[in-house]
Amino acid sequence: MGSISKKTSILEQKIYRLIKENHGRVSLSIELSDHVINHHSEQPYSAASLIKLPILLEGFRQIQEGKLDPDEAISVSQVEKVGGAGVLSHLSIRSEVTILDLLTLMILVSDNTAANLLIDRMGIISINDLCKRLGLKETQLNRKLMDFKALQSGIDNHISAFDARTCIKAIDKDEMFHAHSRESMLRILHNQQFCHKLPAKINRDLIFSANKTGELPGVEHDCAIFRYKGETIYAAVLIDELTDQTAGSEVLVRIGSFLNAYMEG
Repeated sequence: MGSISKKTSILEQKIYRLIKENHGRVSLSIELSDHVINHHSEQPYSAASLIKLPILLEGFRQIQEGKLDPDEAISVSQVEKVGGAGVLSHLSIRSEVTILDLLTLMILVSDNTAANLLIDRMGIISINDLCKRLGLKETQLNRKLMDFKALQSGIDNHISAFDARTCIKAIDKDEMFHAHSRESMLRILHNQQFCHKLPAKINRDLIFSANKTGELPGVEHDCAIFRYKGETIYAAVLIDELTDQTAGSEVLVRIGSFLNAYMEG
């Protein structure tokens, strides 16, 4: 991308100073118009709910190809409901939702039941094949959400900051996806209900924001698209090995505040 501006250099320095305060193990990949800030960006991390990004992308790819009907009704039985984030586990004993509802709920409220139903419907192999097509080197779906038995036996889902940034950029720009697919995915991310990390200090009256969070005990992730006055930032920040969950979340908030100052400056 060539030489970088003074304000980009200042932003990078502020981020690196914050990282050195050592709240857990931090990995990030932030693409600006003139530079990419990387820090251990290709290290694999437990994906937590960031694994829902390639599930979203594969869902819309299959809709494009006619393999999925967005209006297809999916029955949600009591046995399929899992805990954690989301709303489907709290609905009546048996309910029906569409494929598009599942894709939307999986992102908007990080619904784990929705994610698992989509995994069943699309298949783990197809989701992992999409990861390869996107050039994701460290991302792999190996278990369903809330499958703690698998997790305890060492089976986990993985992603890197570089891969997470690649996913959100694909949602915005990758021509593998039709324009209306990208617009739909971006709208879902923009309507995200969990905006307490990277977007927390973003002036959302002026700056377009679309994000997806992830968390597990000791893990705090977020990745986001920010757009203002013709400039787009793709940011992914992953943190693990946290002894203080709030401290990890605060690192994400502060990085978001740095990005806000950069865009408005």
